[in-house]
Amino acid sequence: GGEEFGQARCHRRVQADGRLYLQREFDHERRLAARLKEAARPAGGLDAAMTARLAELFAANVSADGAPDWQRAAAALALRQRLAVVSGGPGTGKTTTVVALLACLLAADPGCRIALAAPTGKAAARLTDAIRQRAASLPADIQARLPQEASTVHRLLRAGPEGFFHDATRPLALDALIVDEASMLDLALARRLLDAVPPGARIVLLGDKDQLAAVESGAVFAELSADPSLTPDCRAELAAACGVAPEALQPPPSRAAVLPDTVIWFTRNFRFAADSGIGRLATLVNGGRGDEALAWLRAGGDASVRWHDEAGREPGEAVRAAIAAGVAPYVQALRADPQDAAAVTRAFERFRVLCATRDGGRGVAAVNQQLGTLLRQALGQPAGPWFVGRPVMVRRNDYVLKLFNGDIGITLPDAAGELAVVFPAPGGGWRRIAPARLPPHDTAFGMTVHQSQGSEFEQVLLLLPERPSRVLTRELLYTGLTRARDAVAVAGPAEVLAAAIRSPTRRRSGLAARLHETPTT
Repeated sequence: GGEEFGQARCHRRVQADGRLYLQREFDHERRLAARLKEAARPAGGLDAAMTARLAELFAANVSADGAPDWQRAAAALALRQRLAVVSGGPGTGKTTTVVALLACLLAADPGCRIALAAPTGKAAARLTDAIRQRAASLPADIQARLPQEASTVHRLLRAGPEGFFHDATRPLALDALIVDEASMLDLALARRLLDAVPPGARIVLLGDKDQLAAVESGAVFAELSADPSLTPDCRAELAAACGVAPEALQPPPSRAAVLPDTVIWFTRNFRFAADSGIGRLATLVNGGRGDEALAWLRAGGDASVRWHDEAGREPGEAVRAAIAAGVAPYVQALRADPQDAAAVTRAFERFRVLCATRDGGRGVAAVNQQLGTLLRQALGQPAGPWFVGRPVMVRRNDYVLKLFNGDIGITLPDAAGELAVVFPAPGGGWRRIAPARLPPHDTAFGMTVHQSQGSEFEQVLLLLPERPSRVLTRELLYTGLTRARDAVAVAGPAEVLAAAIRSPTRRRSGLAARLHETPTT
């Protein structure tokens, strides 16, 4: 059967478990499940050379109390299996683990073809920088063979107006694929990406199961991460590689096994301790402990976390002052030298206003209008759509300009005073694009929490709406808080904050059910 939506016919399918699908979405889910089950198999045993290399790479992680090193275990799992899923919050050591894994793969096979990818340009750039920093301690020959750049998933698959070039019939030429921020992968993109990976290649998915899922349909990473179970044989092999007893690698309890020997959770945070301000608040939010979170915020016991308990359709004076203080270093950098794209970009990345909604007095549009006015006045610029320092976020892929949804550039003058939007160039340097050539875009002083995924800022001001909203969930709050590295301020009424902590996201995805099914051949 079918229903007409405009001129498109969308076929429906009702499964025995009560889920109603569009046929296209059901096909995506079924094909992705089959590909995941195909990938979730051993790649070979961990030999003595690999075990010795892991011990050397993770020597600094040895705990005095004999606690297991889950980073080392995750690297060992990714060497043992063709599919590995590593879930952990910001600062839990996912990139450190990947660098060690890459070193092991390249030491075992110097010609190993490795691709690094992430769903957005910002996340890809962060992965590139993080791997470069953490690889500094590796031997020079290994460093020289490391992938030099992470790409977006769309660029990796060679997206174009007609779709993706790479698919199951034209697979990627690689032996291992590492995908960061995999929680942002929607169902369709995840299926197309894994379809394009050769059957014998390793796949490593990194992300945070507690973050927001993709904007489009599906909760792929959250469903895959829900089952960290290890079979006795796998646990024994990982324990031998990590120098601990098998009982030490007993994973947390989870629901019924879907893809055993595939998932590891990281819970120890190396960026901020669980009892630090951001870490403690994120833990309370993630655990649904709203009363404790509010009591702790009211006590104001940590300088890295501030709460502006305010109501009103627009931000109050204290919040407006905090926003102005946050962008002050950016204004100063523009005054000092507006042609120094590197310095201006560094200043811009220090602080961001994150909003739960786009519209209303406490949404992204209002924040961008306020800060646009503030910046024009501070720099003495006339009113108009284009001005020095205006940051823009691309909203639609442009394959000719090689600009993609989520890319951020800053409007800066050249030596003659001509304005252009400056974007980081792949591999380093800068690209200047005339404003008239840009694809659809928005001003980006502030952004929604969804748009901030894959980003990290020194300071964040999280602006909540005046009343509870269906879009304001526990995962959105957690994601916004954990974009901050050093300090976070939350602005919104107590009842709104409490309602968000009480409201976990529920997606009716059926990927786990499809994984339990025998794939159709």
